[in-house]
Amino acid sequence: MQILSSQVVYRALGRYVAWPTIGRSPDGELLVVFSGDREGHVCPFGKTFLIRSADDGESWSETETVNDTPLDDRDAGLCVAADGTLVVSWFSTWRHPDDPALPPAWRDHLQKIPDAEVERWTQDGRLDGDLARRGHWTRRSTDGGRTWEEAVESPSSAPHGPVALADGRLLYVGNESYRRADRSSSIAAAVSEDAGRSWSVAARVSMFPDRSPSEEGGVRYLGEPHAVEVAPARLLALARHEEQPYVEGRPTGRLWRFASEDGGATWSAPEETPILGKPPHLLRLKDGRLLATYGYRHAPYGQRACFSLDGGASWEYDNEAVLRADGPDADLGYPATIECADGTLLSVYYQKRSADEKPCILATRWRP
Repeated sequence: MQILSSQVVYRALGRYVAWPTIGRSPDGELLVVFSGDREGHVCPFGKTFLIRSADDGESWSETETVNDTPLDDRDAGLCVAADGTLVVSWFSTWRHPDDPALPPAWRDHLQKIPDAEVERWTQDGRLDGDLARRGHWTRRSTDGGRTWEEAVESPSSAPHGPVALADGRLLYVGNESYRRADRSSSIAAAVSEDAGRSWSVAARVSMFPDRSPSEEGGVRYLGEPHAVEVAPARLLALARHEEQPYVEGRPTGRLWRFASEDGGATWSAPEETPILGKPPHLLRLKDGRLLATYGYRHAPYGQRACFSLDGGASWEYDNEAVLRADGPDADLGYPATIECADGTLLSVYYQKRSADEKPCILATRWRP
């Protein structure tokens, strides 16, 4: 592979921006959505932003706001339906002001949020305990992202959102909830037959296929999956394998795969792949190859990718592509990739440019 260029897509001095997804609008523009205007990786202030490129990623517009709820809006995904409808996904989080770990400024902000707004933007039972709540959402645009419809609750949530299938449906493979204490959560394969106006769960997949505890006595689980249609009705998903508590530097966190041969009605049991990274983004290239891009949170920190020539049954991990290896720490990743008309690939992700800066949205153009 050949690295052609890397660039800053969006940076805000003193603000934390992260978790991008890239897509192409019906009129040919490249669109990137992400969470921005943040104080840090966790904070109560995030918003969903969108930026555009009319020249295939050479330059980018000013930000447009898609979501600014009273809560923290995180992890923006983007899907383009068969009829050209844009579907942006995200999740919202709220922490109780009584949480002793909160900084005073965050506590003051959270105390001003009316209970009705917390109820509106979260769903009960998605997290362990009672000091935090979470909501899963999608929002549609039928005019290229100039205006957006009201938010719709979605059963699942994952960083890069839904994908469009050949039969016209949208498929959203994501975590239903993160109840890890009693291992009661699942990964849900949700479908929409009306271009994102509504969602229903077609199937569920185990979120805890690895029953052994972590070395520190914590829990291991699958999260933040992404899916791709390999062929009509044949689907593949990869998911991040996470340990809590997390120990930086230990080579854990390989991607796990599960597949469907019937359009998402049933799925195989998850199994581990050799790919060390998190979380995944999947793309089927014009020549039929599958591409997985993922963050690499072990030294040397950065962004990586690898290919499958057999629909995801195996991966050419020995020929892994290193897009970047210059991250100052493990706070990075969530790459998403799009194929351009000239055969080059454009991968967007978040990463710090230096240790004394907050993360920004970066892009690498490369040729496999």
